[in-house]
Amino acid sequence: MRPGLSQPTPLVYDGVMYLPNPDGYVQAVDAVTGDRIWEFRRIFENTPDENFRNRMRSLAIYGRNIYVTTADAHLIALDARTGEVVWERAVADHRLGYRYTSGAIVAEGRIVAGMTGCERYKNEVCFISAHDPDTGRELWRTSTIAEPGAPGGDTWGDLPLLFRAGGDAWIPGSYDAATGLMYWSTAQAKPWARVSRGTDGDALYTNSVLAIEPAGGDLRWYHQFVPGESHDLDEVFESVLIDNGGRRSVFKMGKLGILWELDAATGEFIDAHDLGFQTLVSLDRRTGAVSYLPGMIPEAGVELAFCPDFRGIRNVMASAYHPQTRALHIPITPSCTRGIFSEVERQAHPEGDLYFYYNPAWTGWRTTGSNPHPLSPEHAGQLVAMDIDTGEIRWRHRTATRPLAAALTTGGGLVVSGDSDRYLFLHDVETGQVLHRTRLPSPVQGYPMTYAVNGRQYLAIPVGGGRAPGAPNALFVFTLPAEPAAR
Repeated sequence: MRPGLSQPTPLVYDGVMYLPNPDGYVQAVDAVTGDRIWEFRRIFENTPDENFRNRMRSLAIYGRNIYVTTADAHLIALDARTGEVVWERAVADHRLGYRYTSGAIVAEGRIVAGMTGCERYKNEVCFISAHDPDTGRELWRTSTIAEPGAPGGDTWGDLPLLFRAGGDAWIPGSYDAATGLMYWSTAQAKPWARVSRGTDGDALYTNSVLAIEPAGGDLRWYHQFVPGESHDLDEVFESVLIDNGGRRSVFKMGKLGILWELDAATGEFIDAHDLGFQTLVSLDRRTGAVSYLPGMIPEAGVELAFCPDFRGIRNVMASAYHPQTRALHIPITPSCTRGIFSEVERQAHPEGDLYFYYNPAWTGWRTTGSNPHPLSPEHAGQLVAMDIDTGEIRWRHRTATRPLAAALTTGGGLVVSGDSDRYLFLHDVETGQVLHRTRLPSPVQGYPMTYAVNGRQYLAIPVGGGRAPGAPNALFVFTLPAEPAAR
């Protein structure tokens, strides 16, 4: 695979694997042999920033096309057979920081994608948009920021639109045919702390899950997890749709390590379970309400220590549900941090390349250090099996290094995980026992997946060196030996 920060989700259809690569490449390979069929390369005006703009985590397929979102905020349809461009559309102006870091989904015949790159001050906001699959024409656009004068707009106080930043929808949503809704999540408001962005309100619709109708983009309901979130600990990650107790539920866990359950049809709060690592908020399990603990709302110039650090108890490494055991398997990374938040001068940011996250004058944050979590001092990573009804941890697999890959469960009773020490693990879903372990050339990174061709099942494992110079990105595919011929 191409070099760069690689967090891919392989996509397989009709014996062909479509593989997103760093820096705007897409490869189509034979899913049995790995032989190259075609390769597409996106040509950018500027060299992508490796920290954000070179990521392309996933792809979508519909009809005869593969749909690609790009680092310069374009949506492209490729012919699945040849890799030729069918159409291309600029969805937003990348000079304002807009970019895609994850792919689109397909819902009721529409290509739907969430925009990111909304950290800078500008008179535009983040959004989710739907597009015609044959032409790329925009069908609707739903803002993830409540604008002045719109419903929820007062939750930003009197801040003008220019200074309402954040709400990035950088993880793909989920479509549920049972409810006819899509579930998209949004990142935190920016700058991260209330004292930095100049508002004490909820800052809708950041740090929320939005239930959106695919036909017109109408917002059916929303749930904000931590109103006015103030520590870069958002709940933007995957939505897991599970039939539970006679209802359809949305399960979510963000950086705080709290597992939320919401009614998928109405958004009603049902339950929540805290893994017990975060030190910032108290949780009322009857109502779902959270409130910051005393002394945990940042004040300008005052050092604050808290857990977890900005990477969260968990991050992009997706969880995996197993319906027989009724447990979610979640890669976690317990850690803590300390630093100083500050006020931020409010002025429009310049266009073009802007390394926002490296500049305390824009982020309002200066770190003074980090440390292992006191509840996991010797283990930077864990895979936990969490009962969705009780929050009980059925088992834990501890590793010295952080996991960089999503979990995967199989119908055969396995859980797949990996760590950044290059190990791939296959666990027993009931007990967590490691049934198989192998070491690969780079850390398991991205989103493992399993697929079948001609009745034979395969396990695809992306590995990647991240930002390490010269470290390889690759895809390893495993299978069981072929069945012996019958006599």
